[in-house]
Amino acid sequence: MARKGENIYKRKDGRWEGRYRPNLSEGKYRSVYGKSYSEVKEKLIKLRSKPISYHSSGAKTFRELTDEWLMAVHVRVKTTTMSNYQMKLSKHILPVFGDIRFNCITVQLVQEFINKKLKSGLSAKYVRDIVVLMKTISKYICRIHGYRDVIADAEVPKYAKKEMSLLTDGQQIILCKYLTTHISNTNLCILLSLFMGLRIGEICGLKWGDIDFSKSTLTVRRTVQRISKGCGTELYIGTPKSASSHRCIPVPDSIMAILRQFQRGDDEYILSGTSAVIEPRTLQRRFKSILKKADLPSINYHSLRHMFATNCIRAGFDVKTLSAILGHSSVETTLNRYVHSSFERKVECMKLLHIAA
Repeated sequence: MARKGENIYKRKDGRWEGRYRPNLSEGKYRSVYGKSYSEVKEKLIKLRSKPISYHSSGAKTFRELTDEWLMAVHVRVKTTTMSNYQMKLSKHILPVFGDIRFNCITVQLVQEFINKKLKSGLSAKYVRDIVVLMKTISKYICRIHGYRDVIADAEVPKYAKKEMSLLTDGQQIILCKYLTTHISNTNLCILLSLFMGLRIGEICGLKWGDIDFSKSTLTVRRTVQRISKGCGTELYIGTPKSASSHRCIPVPDSIMAILRQFQRGDDEYILSGTSAVIEPRTLQRRFKSILKKADLPSINYHSLRHMFATNCIRAGFDVKTLSAILGHSSVETTLNRYVHSSFERKVECMKLLHIAA
């Protein structure tokens, strides 16, 4: 039986007629016919599953429509985010889809693209990020121009989250002893990350003027990052990652004592000791070298932030306070990404369980 809104009717000659509009910019309808209601409905489903477009933009390529999207979003995203978008587009997406008319892109083409990227050696997480960007652009294009969002049907690759490599409690003690007995601007900055949870870009952008020595506080005002620029890259000094990342943090007394020993002019960067900025990958290399000298396993600099969060939870910090110190917009981010349970902690927790006498 025909349902309201389906545009399927039984004609006087006994046949069934289904009406559809092939182009949203025209008011004209076309008809298909069949001996039964189900036959006509099946024909309409096939016709309506085809991409729909306006004639005014029907010939536009994915590149042209992507340029339109970039113009729309550049006013509300950070320079670093825009650089990331443009890098993924120019390196991965546009070479494949740039010259294809948007209404000719199919799910099969997107899935083939995903499979090729995975086979090329890119991680599942990175390919997922690329596809999510495509879906974001596609959603905008379809909302503005009336296409059917075919890319939304593409399956993003699944990936297993790798557990962050952290130092054990004993190894952290060794690291702290090495840093304090070989104190320098670099080692001081590593201590700030380990005891205050600062990101590597925030550490590189930290100036002596960001330390309030009378109140024993540190204010995160800027971040340093290397971003894509044309055919190369450039060092970018900008505002923190988000509004919540711009924060004022109390400094532990032990760290404050070391800061007082090194205090310089307000406009000098703490890491370099001068007005010149040092980029994150240089600090990362220095950190790797320090780990090697201290006979410790190699870990990523960002692991310091994870260790800080885990140590704070063990010390009794409430999650809301810790989230604010880390500069997160939600406590879920803090718990899901930055709080880890070491094997030693698991042993401690299991020992709390006893058989009732």
